[in-house]
Amino acid sequence: VLFFQIVHILNMTSAKIVSFLLHPEESLHSLQNRIEFETGISTGNQELLLETGICLDPRKAASQCVIDGVRGWDSYMVYLFDKSKTVYDGPFASRSLSDCVNYIVQDSKIQLPIPQLRKVWAEAVHYVIGLKEDYSRLFQGQRAAMLSLLRYNANLIKMKNNMVSASQQLKAKLEFFHQSIRLDLERYSDQMAYGISSEKMLKAWKEMEEKASQCAQAEDIGYLDEQIMALHTEIVELQKSPYARRQGEVMESLEQRAIDLYKQLKTRPPDHAYSDSTDMVKIIVQTVQSQDRVLKELFGHLSKLLGCKQKIIDLLPEIEVALNNIKEADNSVMQMQGKRQREIWHLLKIACTQSSSRSLVSSSLEGTASTPAATWLPQSSSGNAAPHPLSSLAAPEDGENFADVIQENVNYLELFSSILQEVRQEQNCMMVS
Repeated sequence: VLFFQIVHILNMTSAKIVSFLLHPEESLHSLQNRIEFETGISTGNQELLLETGICLDPRKAASQCVIDGVRGWDSYMVYLFDKSKTVYDGPFASRSLSDCVNYIVQDSKIQLPIPQLRKVWAEAVHYVIGLKEDYSRLFQGQRAAMLSLLRYNANLIKMKNNMVSASQQLKAKLEFFHQSIRLDLERYSDQMAYGISSEKMLKAWKEMEEKASQCAQAEDIGYLDEQIMALHTEIVELQKSPYARRQGEVMESLEQRAIDLYKQLKTRPPDHAYSDSTDMVKIIVQTVQSQDRVLKELFGHLSKLLGCKQKIIDLLPEIEVALNNIKEADNSVMQMQGKRQREIWHLLKIACTQSSSRSLVSSSLEGTASTPAATWLPQSSSGNAAPHPLSSLAAPEDGENFADVIQENVNYLELFSSILQEVRQEQNCMMVS
């Protein structure tokens, strides 16, 4: 068994309803092609909103228009907007009068038999009720547009908060980077006279400082923040506007008057009496005038809603660009910070290596100076005879022999040479980097 569903599309640009029988498993794109044929609004410019303000998902079937089990199978309305428009030209012409109602409107004083008048007035009451329902549906479409706007605004606020947070983080990192590099440059200048120097590295650090100043431009989001805040204020004012609330009280009152008038006519006996339609025609005219007024206000308010929504749509890509710029600047700062820290540790390694080599050389020199001196010093004796020149050499069991001392010095010299060569290579690498 195939189940067919009916969807009613209220075209907010013309205030007309078009209805479609949905085929099982029909895609939304297929439905949009049918809507384009009926309304002239291209599929690319169609925005279809449920009464909750949710936009129909193009990835889902057209049956998403109807929610089973909640309402009657044919009571759902989808609101069609033209995305190429932000100003709607309402109000539109009221629904057309039937021939018999038009007959009494043209001449309200014409006398008609009571039975015939009942039929005419029944249609007149139906017309008045229809005018009120037309307004109610259009108001519901305006409400859907407001809810859609609020969804867009919530997304805008979320992106704005992300942008502000990222900007504040970038600002903090830039301040830390500037303070760090200034201190590093000061300390570097202090040690140049007695420590290690590299003109290429110094130039690179100064270029980093300039580049960091350029990165600060990315954190300037004040112009976007001002636009978002102004837009937020405008949306709040639209929410507070009396036109954001239903304005059909007068029409509802006229509807009740028309019903009461018809009930009074029904109580009259169906004799040969005649009566005119002056009172009913007054109600019809007043209802049409009231609808014209409330629709003019409704479409003026709707145009403001759609204008705000378009501003949000235009702002979102700008915020996205600002976020990307902040992220790029943030990455650049972190890369410069990491590069500078690696260079500082490289300098520290060289300084430590030089310090170690000096200590080794110093200790080796002290060793070569003290050992031979101790070896050749004459031994003290109580006798007058001079000792044998070789008698002062330490015996093998008392310490190292002379050949071992010479070998140790040679080893120290070789180590010193290798250390100096390593230091030169590391300095050259630092200059190249």
